Parts: sequence; structure tokens; C-alpha cells
Amino acid sequence: VQLQAYGGGLVQAGGSLRLSCAASGRAFSRYAMGWFRQAPGKEREFVAVSWRGDTYYADSVKGRFTISRDNAKITVYLAINSLKPEDTAVYYCAAAGSFNRFMRGSPDYWGQGTQVTVSS
Repeated sequence: VQLQAYGGGLVQAGGSLRLSCAASGRAFSRYAMGWFRQAPGKEREFVAVSWRGDTYYADSVKGRFTISRDNAKITVYLAINSLKPEDTAVYYCAAAGSFNRFMRGSPDYWGQGTQVTVSS
């Protein structure tokens, strides 16, 4: 089972990015799939998750980030708009068979991170 995340980069404040996370090795259509991030010197934090047709976001990203998924492609996306310097972090995709496990920060699978750097 692998989660492959990509799409990070260096952008100016106010810019946009779209992160993608492709899964292989298992059908994740019934899994909670989403994103966490870890900024330098900080703990990893929840960003967004897609679960059974619903989406949930951290308060800090509501209105700016949009999570979506394509179950046929077993891929989850994170559209990031109005980027701020404080969004600078390594973004990790993750998948869990349990919504609660995902929200506790203990998903079953982690992808490698993709770096997002926002310059002011």
C-alpha cells in the first residue's frame, strides 16, 4: 500500500496550489482520506479529510482549502488558495479505515510529505 503525494512548491503569498495524493495497492473508496501538515518546529496538525461524502477542515484553513477525491482514480486532492506564509509546511496525505483514527492523528497509512513554502 502506498500513498504518493505531490504538487507542493514555492509560491508567493496570495497564490494557489493543488496537492494530489494517489493511492495504490488497496481500494480506498471507503477510507477517510485527507491531509495533515507539519511546520518547522511544530507538531503535525490536521488539515482536511474526506469521509463518506463529507468533508471536514481545520478552522485555520476553512474557506481557503478545498479537499476533493476521485475514487475511481483513488486520488485525493487539496486545492489551496490565498496562501499565507503560515501555511508553509510539509503536507502529508493519509488514509484510515476509521474516521476517528484519522482525526486522532493515527491513520492507517501515511504518504511521504510534499513541501509547501509560501513567501511573503
